[in-house]
Amino acid sequence: MLNFLPGPVLYFLSTLFLIINTVVWASLISVGGIIKLLLPFTAARNSLTHVMNRFMWAWATCNGGILYLLADIEWDIEGLENLDKRSWYLLISNHLSGFDIAAQTYVLRNHIPMLKFFLKKELLYVPFLGLGCWSLDMPFMTRTSPAKLKKNPKLKGKDLETTRRACEKFLDMPTSIINYVEGSRFTEEKRIRQDSPYRYLLRPKAGGIAFALSAMGEQFTNLLDITLVYPEAIKKDALDEVMHGRMKKIVVRVKVLPVPKVDNKRYFAEAAYRVEFQRWLNEIWEQKDEEIHQLMLKHNVPSEHLIEKPSASKQQ
Repeated sequence: MLNFLPGPVLYFLSTLFLIINTVVWASLISVGGIIKLLLPFTAARNSLTHVMNRFMWAWATCNGGILYLLADIEWDIEGLENLDKRSWYLLISNHLSGFDIAAQTYVLRNHIPMLKFFLKKELLYVPFLGLGCWSLDMPFMTRTSPAKLKKNPKLKGKDLETTRRACEKFLDMPTSIINYVEGSRFTEEKRIRQDSPYRYLLRPKAGGIAFALSAMGEQFTNLLDITLVYPEAIKKDALDEVMHGRMKKIVVRVKVLPVPKVDNKRYFAEAAYRVEFQRWLNEIWEQKDEEIHQLMLKHNVPSEHLIEKPSASKQQ
């Protein structure tokens, strides 16, 4: 391992290796996407999709190799023993850094199908990125704004139907879809600005996960609740810490939960139904917040980095 080198040197090497790793595998995925466009048969396209997923697996594995080469990281991971690569999963997770995706794909790559993300349709037209994501069968969503719905009520429900069609390809291919329900990376400034009722989390947003469950809830085998903690980077950028070789511990906890049922007609029509679903998600987030606090105590995080629990009134 090269973690004895100075931080600036490690940062340069990390940047170089990560760029090379991403460019190599993304190029292969994009080439596969072009070939996929030309294939006339569904079976052939599905076979090529399996190959594309293996390329993403290789990208995640190489990321782990780069970490092993440049950093001395202790991984504290629990909850992988009951997972199955032949199942369908919807994942929810806290979101701390641009490093989260690399860490989670690496940890989960041999236990569940490679992660997919719901993406805005506009990203489909981004050179290189759009083709690569399409090759990996990531669903592109068309979100109709409230203003458009008001002008044209006939568009109501079209977003959900479009997503359902996009997810039909997952019927015969085990899939994992992740949703960062906070909608943004955690920072202390954002937590204070939100008046968040949690110590180490932003307020969760139920709309995205409800939309995913409405579109393909019957396909999911389980809901996975992922908790990610960087004990030494509580108030720092985890990606920067990793690339400078300063990250020493990464904590991952995986909980397997039953898939909640969402009646899409009621969710989008009844405020009380939405409130109840949000309450369910809030309870998960309250438990996650306490779990993060206990994990930081376990890993001897300095007391000045621990955050006082908000008053009970904010929990409402």
